Amino acid sequence: MSTTPTPIDQCVRENLQAYFSDLEGEEPHSMHEMLIKLVEKPLLEVVMQKAQGNQSKAAEWLGINRNTLRRKLTEHQML
Repeated sequence: MSTTPTPIDQCVRENLQAYFSDLEGEEPHSMHEMLIKLVEKPLLEVVMQKAQGNQSKAAEWLGINRNTLRRKLTEHQML
């Protein structure tokens, strides 16, 4: 029997709550950049896998330019 996966926004919300709890009162820094990097890499991994490595197709699915995709793949050391 399969279960319904937790919606992505709920997963993010719960993990951010845990993140703030783990800070124990310390103020966070650069959260936007941190979160984008944490979400972007698995997104690129799954899309590239589903597109069978076809960067043009992956870029189209993501709604970004192929050059932007290549830059992001390089940033995440995926090339």
